[in-house]
Amino acid sequence: MQSNRRETLAAGLGLALCGLAPTSLGETSMYGLIGRMRAQPGRRDELAAILLEGTGGMPGCLSYIVARDPADADALWVTEVWDSADSHRASLELPQVRDAIARGRPLIAGFDTHIETEPLGGQGLS
Repeated sequence: MQSNRRETLAAGLGLALCGLAPTSLGETSMYGLIGRMRAQPGRRDELAAILLEGTGGMPGCLSYIVARDPADADALWVTEVWDSADSHRASLELPQVRDAIARGRPLIAGFDTHIETEPLGGQGLS
């Protein structure tokens, strides 16, 4: 259980925006994550800033989006697309990601949703 919680936290705090071509429809090996996290009351923008810092240089990251939840003043949605689950796991060991996790952890009140997906392609992934 501790490992799953750590992986969920790390997934929510992974950083990046880089581009590799997606595979063909039906032949996807891409890995996606969609997660909703709640910041400590009044600390959402501070947490979002940490999540958005240094969004580059992450091998295998195709897309990383941080968005405010308009229905909840303390919630953020993070949507990630990776060329593979292995690339995502490897990113969790990068110094900038480990630093973001350490700085962001005290600002997180909890996680509401954590969904793994198999992206097929789309706008921004070409």
